[in-house]
Amino acid sequence: MRLTAKQVLWLKVLLHLAAFLPFLWLFWAGSQGYFSADPAKDIQHFTGRMALKLLLATLLVSPLARYAKQPLLIRTRRMLGLWCFAWATLHLTCYALLELGINNLSLLGQEVVSRPYLTLGLASWLILLALAVTSVQIMQRKLGPRWQKLHNFVYLVAILAPIHYLWSVKILSPQPVIYAILAIALLAWRYKKFRLWFR
Repeated sequence: MRLTAKQVLWLKVLLHLAAFLPFLWLFWAGSQGYFSADPAKDIQHFTGRMALKLLLATLLVSPLARYAKQPLLIRTRRMLGLWCFAWATLHLTCYALLELGINNLSLLGQEVVSRPYLTLGLASWLILLALAVTSVQIMQRKLGPRWQKLHNFVYLVAILAPIHYLWSVKILSPQPVIYAILAIALLAWRYKKFRLWFR
């Protein structure tokens, strides 16, 4: 049984809530002192993980719609992608303000150059920025065939972002490894598309 447009609308409402409510929890957890002795680092990791979760959810939409024969699920992909960008922007902002401090924002460029994992993170954010800016229909019409080529760069983000996470943690734990495995699985799901590209 295929989903109706109304059911997909309610699904989008639920996904909006799932993407927004963690933002409220972040403020509540901070006010209740639920973070560790280094709350700045905890907040950075939380926002980064949310961006990564939404990135993986975005990549899941197409194969899920195809194999489950639910074409209307594609309508949720743009929304998830924009939420991914929003959380990635919050992640970058938290690093700049909480880690460097508002008086040391001039050090951001130096930090990005000197720390390779930050270089990967910033590259991922810049790609997401380009995808978010061009996600509207008017840009899709203007770019024509180039639009799809540009948005294929989301696969590069799916490679860079998990590496950024793995590289950023001082002690390797299962969580970043799991995200990396999920990203690899979602990319492997598209092996036919990549095989055509290489041909």
